[in-house]
Amino acid sequence: MKKVFLILLSVILLGSCGEKKEQNVKAPTRIETQVVSPAMVDNAQTYVGIVEEREATAVSFTGMGVVKRMLVNEGQTVSKGQLIAEMDDTQARNLLSGAEAQMTQANDALARYKMLHDNGSLPEVQWVEIQSKVAQVKSQLEVARKNLADCRLIAPVSGIIGKKLIGTGETALPSQAVVSILDISTVKVKVAIPEAEIGGINATTPTSISVEAINSRSAEGRMQGKNYQGGRIEKGVQADALTHTYDIRINVANVDRKLLPGMVANVRFVSDGSQAIGSKMVPVTAVQKKSDGSLFVWTVGKDSTAHRAIVTIGQTQGNYVSVIDGLITGDRIATEGYQKLSEGTKVIY
Repeated sequence: MKKVFLILLSVILLGSCGEKKEQNVKAPTRIETQVVSPAMVDNAQTYVGIVEEREATAVSFTGMGVVKRMLVNEGQTVSKGQLIAEMDDTQARNLLSGAEAQMTQANDALARYKMLHDNGSLPEVQWVEIQSKVAQVKSQLEVARKNLADCRLIAPVSGIIGKKLIGTGETALPSQAVVSILDISTVKVKVAIPEAEIGGINATTPTSISVEAINSRSAEGRMQGKNYQGGRIEKGVQADALTHTYDIRINVANVDRKLLPGMVANVRFVSDGSQAIGSKMVPVTAVQKKSDGSLFVWTVGKDSTAHRAIVTIGQTQGNYVSVIDGLITGDRIATEGYQKLSEGTKVIY
């Protein structure tokens, strides 16, 4: 009986030790990370700009009337030739019916007078007058048809609806904008450049453009963003009288249609004398100091564990600092949550 008791006690103790081991396994620490890549650091300048549409088209009725139907909403994509809105066409249809009746009557009269003219019973002057009246009626018929057609507002270009300025039941006036159609297949980023720096920018100066508004988090919690490569630059030639800045516009391809007018963009210019060097740029806050004074950053290995990497830093650029030695392109470093790390800590990002 004593042996049985000792065996049961041993089993209980072993089980409790297993439970303690399981409880001691820590959950991975969540952090934010960034992949190290070469940076352009010489003579680089960063500005804030505003995204603008490539072209805006105001669409309006040519006549006055009450809007019967609005068939589009703001933000909707439309194609050239698509019906946007309809105006009450009751009066236009009545005018067209009257013009068609006059045309029928004029054609009948023309046929009768032609018989007289062919028989030599109608003076040439009267024959010319009859033909002139028929032409006038025909012209009035064409105008009536166009007035009816103009009750339908058709998209003259493809794009997206920017603003809807008139709603159903409201009275539209001639040439009053009903909607605006924006072409955002290519957008422009407008930036104000100080007059002392405008000389360093030309039509082909390379730019990198980022927009925080379109950054998103992945399913794993990582921040995902996209840098857009700027294209040809349009330089203004007249300075603002108060700020002494010149407006420039950078053409940016917008294939994914994510860049929208009004978004704030961070624009990085690199002057012609700039070149890529071997250093890498990392956030200043990611660089830590050990008790012996050496600097390090936390890197994340392929096995999702954290390790210290001793680094040598160079110049700072705003919130970033260049790393001359200690990191290679492709290294993943911790940028947030690194305060909770120790050597070998398991992480998720």
